[in-house]
Amino acid sequence: MSDAAPSTPAKLDIKLILQKAIELNDFGYLLAHVPYAKFIGMKVERFGDELVFKLPAKDDNIGNPVLPALHGGVIAGFMEMSAIVQLMVFMQTPKVPKIVDFSIDYLRAGYHKDSFAECIITRQGRRVANVSINCWQTNRKQMIATARAHFLIE
Repeated sequence: MSDAAPSTPAKLDIKLILQKAIELNDFGYLLAHVPYAKFIGMKVERFGDELVFKLPAKDDNIGNPVLPALHGGVIAGFMEMSAIVQLMVFMQTPKVPKIVDFSIDYLRAGYHKDSFAECIITRQGRRVANVSINCWQTNRKQMIATARAHFLIE
């Protein structure tokens, strides 16, 4: 029996991953390093200075099989992760922003189809950033959820 400590996974260098994603102009590269984003199937596309996040229809994300509708926690996690990536990309943070507060309003059922989110950084201070997140499926004007989040940034 070995007395050696169990091996720990190598620590990810967030700054290098973010720099490479910016160089490649492929923020999917950043999401590929986030286990939860991979688990729910999250994707991102850049259109000029805007990022649009996509949550493809996936059976594992269903919370109500009768409708079928997405699980509310999946919608909230998708929106929170979108806000974190938005902050990391546009503020080029060397660390992952820490969530301080997250408030979500579910407006209608999120059916088993592709969902999208966009984030607006409403206030950016030296230590705290506020982000507004909108999530929709077929029409941006018919949101399925909207959220506000506050993050501690370093």
